[in-house]
Amino acid sequence: MKKLFYCCVLLFFICSCKQEKTPVLSNNDIVKVIDAMTEMMIHDVTNPPLAARFFSYACLSGYEVVALNDSNCVSMDGILNDFPKIVRPLDSGKYNYQLSAVLAMIATAKKMQPSGSNYAQFEEKFLDSCRNIGFSDKVIKNSKSYAMQVSKQILGYAKKDRYNRISNYPRYTPLEAEGSWYPTPPAFFAPVEPYFSTVRPFMLDSSSQFKPVPPVPFSKDKNSEFYKMLVANYKIGGTELSEDHREIAAFWDCNPFALKNEGHLLVGMKKISPGAHWLGITGIACRQSKLGFSKSMEVFSMVSFGLMDSFLGCWDEKFRSNRIRPETAIRNLIDPKWKPLLQTPPFPEYLSGHSCISSTSATILTHYFGDNYQYTDNVEVKYGLKERSFTSFNHAAQEAGISRFYGGIHFMDAIDNGMKMGNGVGKFIIEKLKTKQLKQPIKSQS
Repeated sequence: MKKLFYCCVLLFFICSCKQEKTPVLSNNDIVKVIDAMTEMMIHDVTNPPLAARFFSYACLSGYEVVALNDSNCVSMDGILNDFPKIVRPLDSGKYNYQLSAVLAMIATAKKMQPSGSNYAQFEEKFLDSCRNIGFSDKVIKNSKSYAMQVSKQILGYAKKDRYNRISNYPRYTPLEAEGSWYPTPPAFFAPVEPYFSTVRPFMLDSSSQFKPVPPVPFSKDKNSEFYKMLVANYKIGGTELSEDHREIAAFWDCNPFALKNEGHLLVGMKKISPGAHWLGITGIACRQSKLGFSKSMEVFSMVSFGLMDSFLGCWDEKFRSNRIRPETAIRNLIDPKWKPLLQTPPFPEYLSGHSCISSTSATILTHYFGDNYQYTDNVEVKYGLKERSFTSFNHAAQEAGISRFYGGIHFMDAIDNGMKMGNGVGKFIIEKLKTKQLKQPIKSQS
């Protein structure tokens, strides 16, 4: 009898040892979705403001799943404009909320992006990796059902943001007034998203909430402030551009519309958007700080909302001031053969979009991770660029801003005032979050 007892105890111990721990996902799984979305945007040549919109709703889908299941996170109900209270999905059986969050991101991206159907292979590969770490087919099925129910609600929210009304507006025609924007070489594209400012912001009261001072007035007078700025752009684009300046300009180019000549053809160079770059930086910070899944989902979401609202404010000003690009003005007034180092993006000059969204992103990331957060940016290594190290997020944002001057595509007032707007948007978002969200920076655990 005693032997039987010991055998039972031993059998119980062996079975207990064989019990597997509940599988968990990490912030790296969120990064994988962001990377997949970025690749799809490159394929679709998605413009920067629209890319921010896609990222925002995908991240919101994942975050709301987390908020329904993790008491440390709260829903965006009452924080985002017109955001409805998310209804908890019907009983789906045993599910994993982290898995549901990732699948909700994928489901939303799949529906919103033009080539969304191409996510099938990515999703299957992701689910195979989940099976490999111990998720059962039943849990995967239930988690996907949960994800789809949340994603459907987020897609309903997205449908009401007025973006679908833009196609009803008349086709934009460039102004004929002197000093106004006009399409630039090599492709002379029509302007990107001239009515984007009509879309509902996530947190701003309106797209014009942080309306900047007007740009320096256009003038042909060689003693005018505008002409002096023009000459500065002309010189920096010539003999005064150092190798370091060239590297900085290339590092932050992030122009999805960039083209190169191949014989008689203009071929797309396949570059990521500015927003994708900053979400890549967000991933670096989350991983470097060993941030948990839920908090990482929060940080990604807040940065994406900041990107969207900052683009809205910037685009509101771009198509109010309709200012000429340096390339056009220099060719008309100084040197008809002049070319900037970077290709000029297809929309008005003032404000600098990269300056706006970089400052917003840096402000939000600084809120979460603190000042003087050192990191190495390797986001675009796979696109052929070298990594660069920064002493803080603001250091990176300032470099992103000045890169537009080095690249010859922006005047300095568009950069300086763009950074001011971006900083204002970021601070506004942080103050709004403080009503419910984290108030202290995250301590690095590395």
